[in-house]
Amino acid sequence: MNVFKWLLASTALYASPAMADLLDLEKDELTFGFIKLTDMAPLAVAYENGYFEDEGLFVTLEAQANWKVLLDGVIDGQLDGAHMLAGQPLAATIGYGTQAHIITPFSMDLNGNAITVSNDIWEQMKPNVSLREDGTPRHPISAAAMAPVVEKYKDEGIPFNMGMVFPVSTHNYEIRYWLAAGGLEPGYYSPRDVSGQIGADVYLSVTPPPQMPSTMEAGTINGYSVGEPWNQQAVFKGIGVPVVTDYDMWKNNPEKVFGITKEFADVNPNTAIALTKALIRAAIWLDENDNANRQEAVEILSRPEYVGADAEVIANSMTGFFEFEKGDRRSAPDFNVFFRYNATYPFYSDAIWYLSQMRRWGQIAEPQTDEWFIETAKSVYRPDIYLEAARSLVDDGMAVEADFPWDSDGFKAPTPAADVIDGIPYDGRTPNAYLESLPIGLKGDQVIKGSEIVN
Repeated sequence: MNVFKWLLASTALYASPAMADLLDLEKDELTFGFIKLTDMAPLAVAYENGYFEDEGLFVTLEAQANWKVLLDGVIDGQLDGAHMLAGQPLAATIGYGTQAHIITPFSMDLNGNAITVSNDIWEQMKPNVSLREDGTPRHPISAAAMAPVVEKYKDEGIPFNMGMVFPVSTHNYEIRYWLAAGGLEPGYYSPRDVSGQIGADVYLSVTPPPQMPSTMEAGTINGYSVGEPWNQQAVFKGIGVPVVTDYDMWKNNPEKVFGITKEFADVNPNTAIALTKALIRAAIWLDENDNANRQEAVEILSRPEYVGADAEVIANSMTGFFEFEKGDRRSAPDFNVFFRYNATYPFYSDAIWYLSQMRRWGQIAEPQTDEWFIETAKSVYRPDIYLEAARSLVDDGMAVEADFPWDSDGFKAPTPAADVIDGIPYDGRTPNAYLESLPIGLKGDQVIKGSEIVN
């Protein structure tokens, strides 16, 4: 009898949504887009583990050629939602590049990126890099170690080129952050010059993620900033060396988001909650039991319909390690984070950091008030949808109450100086004061006129 009661209690705790009350869905056949990167994992897992179906959703996942095609697909309705660069919903909503009100109810992950340089550049950097007792480089490596190499190129009249994946990508802002922290100018944007190369020491240009290793191997770029598995691919192919991970630049920094149009959410509110529930469940699965499911996730991601890279390459970062040079494999348990540390909650302060970087480099051409940054963040990041989905999961016994920040005002605690490579703290509540604290970049009333910064 006691065993029977235990079985009933156990079944109730882990009942699937199919056994609970499903939401009255406005739309149940959905198509979601993604780019072939390991951080699309919540989508693949929600599909393969049946979490979408548990919510009554019949989902098709479609790989997209590049970030612009993906965004256009969401805007024109060919895609109902997508794995997005965090900057994309923000940029679209403020009208940078394109105009559309995109929102995100779900943050897909933390960390997951790195900056890689070619073997040739690495050999030139090495004399400027401090070593550990075992002779391996001490990380994080500052861009200051690359500055003499860049200066040599400049003296010889050769442009120093590096790749990033999109103008409003995390990767663009991270490589700019790294360069500026090392005293190098990464260049500015203006309404008349959207190259982002005004006044640059290092010329950054767009390269699709899967093409990064081959483009660097061909000598077109000297390095790049990208997500996995394309940094580890360079190590496996023996063509490049990752010099810094974004975790080492900013501990537990926000990465991709899941984006849908505001119109979709307004017309299909229950569907928006249901898809968010499925993605939260996938994120929980990816991180639970100290990443115990990661090897299974690697097998899923290695399939050609998802990332399509060798499982060994994907596993190098997804299973708690990161390899900088062949044989220099280091523990990195938080290189990919999908749920812990409230990774899935769409914090306003994360959105404000992206907006601050857009302003820093001239993509937001004019000065804005702190209130503008905060209100823009609130119009795009939607913790209200997220928390409604989380509450439903907790009520259904599929998530733990304590795992969600129910009382959050949408702002993380300020990032301490010790967690950032340049030692400059970040508080999302005061974006203009933050911009003032950064030695390189626009601040206050500064704007770009021609090729100059003017007040």
